[in-house]
Amino acid sequence: LSDSTRVGSYAHAHFEFASSLQQVCPKEGCRGNPGSVYVVVRRFSPFVCGAEGEETMDSWVRFNAQSQAKERIFRAAQYACTFLGHMLQKNGASAELVARIKQLEAHLSLGRKLFRLGNSVDSLEAAKRAIHLSDMVLRFCITVSHLNRVMYFACDNILWAGRSGLVRHVDLNKWGQRSFRYYLFALIMNLSRDAYELKLLMEHETCGKQQKGTPVLEADGGGREGMHSSTRQLMLHLQVQLRLLCHVLRGNPPLLLDILKNACDIFIPLDKLGLYRTNAGFVGLCGLTSSVLSILTILQPWLKLKP
Repeated sequence: LSDSTRVGSYAHAHFEFASSLQQVCPKEGCRGNPGSVYVVVRRFSPFVCGAEGEETMDSWVRFNAQSQAKERIFRAAQYACTFLGHMLQKNGASAELVARIKQLEAHLSLGRKLFRLGNSVDSLEAAKRAIHLSDMVLRFCITVSHLNRVMYFACDNILWAGRSGLVRHVDLNKWGQRSFRYYLFALIMNLSRDAYELKLLMEHETCGKQQKGTPVLEADGGGREGMHSSTRQLMLHLQVQLRLLCHVLRGNPPLLLDILKNACDIFIPLDKLGLYRTNAGFVGLCGLTSSVLSILTILQPWLKLKP
């Protein structure tokens, strides 16, 4: 065949392929435009076709492309091994099986440290951005938290170099204690920030109710004796504050997830530093829970607390 005949055949086949795909996925808008067939090929899947499937795949690609997401997966697996090893040992499993679980946990921990190389720079940049926040309390809490994370990641990098054998004569216990100390300070700042955000939201909600004329306190059974006693007033106040707290958290999922994540994480350095001893099973469960919540905020960015 001549070159012109061959090119014409290819163009005709290209147009027929685009037309057939247009019948399968009519939303792509490729009819009469064979040059855009690559759009259909890129988005076509034998299992899903449409906006929902496309959003799911895009979310997964975005999730998998982030080293932070991979580190979160390793973290979840590591603490799952911690929890599993404790439960197996408690239930009288064989020593060989428990040793394998602990060995896997150690490998996952070392892999996580490799993913965190260079995170000190990211935390330092985040601290620079936090300095410019207008709210003084948020500026202090977020900046100090990021600075502690800078030191935590620096100690973590030294631990990785020592455990991988790149640097000899590294006091792993000393640097481990330092890293957990900085980690604890960062978590305290995060929880302080969460408490401040929660306080602002509760005050805003209370002011909104007062402007609408809605009574803030509900005095049930106003005719009973002793209604004005200090004990009863305290109980009513606590009850109203608890309802307000639940209402605010229900309406602000990012804040709720951040509080839960930091509350779970704080038991890890407390146990490692000997400030509040628990057990490996509880630490593993807390780490696994916070890791799952972190993965959720990566998959759904709107659930991440900002700034």
